[in-house]
Amino acid sequence: MATTAPFTRVNNKLQDKVTIITGGAGGIGEATAILFAEHGARAVVIADVHDEKGQQLAESIGTDRSTYIHCDVTDENQIKSLVESAVNLYGRLDVMFCNAGIFSSSMHNILNLDMAAYEKLFSINVSGVTASVKHAARAMVEGGISGSIICTASIAASSVADMYTDYVMSKCAVLGLMRCASRQLGEYGIRVNCVSPGPIGTPMLIKALGVSNQEEVEKAYESHYPLKGVLKVKHVADAVLFLACQDSEFITGHNLAVDGAFKI
Repeated sequence: MATTAPFTRVNNKLQDKVTIITGGAGGIGEATAILFAEHGARAVVIADVHDEKGQQLAESIGTDRSTYIHCDVTDENQIKSLVESAVNLYGRLDVMFCNAGIFSSSMHNILNLDMAAYEKLFSINVSGVTASVKHAARAMVEGGISGSIICTASIAASSVADMYTDYVMSKCAVLGLMRCASRQLGEYGIRVNCVSPGPIGTPMLIKALGVSNQEEVEKAYESHYPLKGVLKVKHVADAVLFLACQDSEFITGHNLAVDGAFKI
């Protein structure tokens, strides 16, 4: 029996749209899933490897318009199955948010780069995003849908870093993918863009920095934001919503930085 969604629809920017969010069980993905539901999405498909959290989120949105599907983005077949399942369940795909990603496992520079860790990171941050764009675009083309594909990049891709070399490289690759795909898919009416957040207190960064909570992350970076306050997942979700809906109908190939003019 379907549960009742606790979210009030504040607008209809995604009215009747079918959406998929990879890495959707927590952090930016979770905030975006909730926002998509609030803006009238007919379906929010949450894809992740964190099954309990993903299922709980889908149930909280309402099983009449949200589904959780286990998906390891390092496996292209799982991504293909994810997209096919969404289309089979809901008849189409309008929005794909390629958000699954990880941070560097250590502070690598080029002299001590761990190639095994590098390959694992690239399998998620680059190969996983590439396969997600590929299969979402195929579904949109086959369905005649002028859809929107959004990828999570990072302001790290526009920076020079003394460490985290593999992570910076991966996000540069995401930008390159987005630029190529936006040109190649334009003739089908499919828009492809990136959102590039600054440092944000998600579980991923909390773990990477070895701190205990979101507040510690925010305190560490607060002085780096010329704008008052600190970056929240809501700010990034709002940017993703903008790129997903018709408010950005003639924007493609764009990298939208959400960083409050962050400075090192």
